[in-house]
Amino acid sequence: MTAAFDRRVKIAPSILSADFATLGAECRAIEEQGCDWVHVDVMDGHFVPNLTIGPAVCAALRPHIRTVMDVHLMIAPPEPLIDAFADAGADMLTVHAEATDHLDRLAARIRERGVKVGVALNPATPEDAVRYVLDKIDMVLVMSVNPGFGGQSFLASQVDKIARLRAMIGDRPVHIQVDGGISAKTAGQVVAAGADVLVAGSAVFRGGSVDQPAVYGDNMRAIRAACEAQAGAA
Repeated sequence: MTAAFDRRVKIAPSILSADFATLGAECRAIEEQGCDWVHVDVMDGHFVPNLTIGPAVCAALRPHIRTVMDVHLMIAPPEPLIDAFADAGADMLTVHAEATDHLDRLAARIRERGVKVGVALNPATPEDAVRYVLDKIDMVLVMSVNPGFGGQSFLASQVDKIARLRAMIGDRPVHIQVDGGISAKTAGQVVAAGADVLVAGSAVFRGGSVDQPAVYGDNMRAIRAACEAQAGAA
């Protein structure tokens, strides 16, 4: 990512909810409809109970993504595949704090590859898990569902965690991303708590297709409007 840091709300549709038969076209469609980042969920069937895609698919998608390829590694251990996903063109690599015994070392390794560093926290993981790496990372991802499948219901318990992270981060240039159950109904409360990158899967892709991409735009505008309404009410 080359853009200057800012906390304006960004929408990062998760292609886990896209049509896997036309992923390249899906990525182009959501970008044309105004998304900020493209969120790629990598699952290993071990750390989480699902199996999705690997570095080869990310490399194939890279030419179709003009914004930010935001790769979320739900894999354990992540260390053996860092180089492969960096080579595939990831702009951001997010690893789970729970998936490694050496988070500081892993963050440094990702940074050495010239890739932005994110750290994800499962719902039961406290924010203190990232306290001592905040100066070495670019983003904290708060999972507002238990990772592994799309379409789950939002866990409201994570809103307070977001607020505590926002206070802990202070003026550091560190994003707070939220993933899980984000929609026009939940976006406002996570932004009010301090989140600035919203991952939304089914809430963006529902009802649309590469042949009807305007629906994606409508869905994203509804999420943005909810965030703006919350900001206006604050």
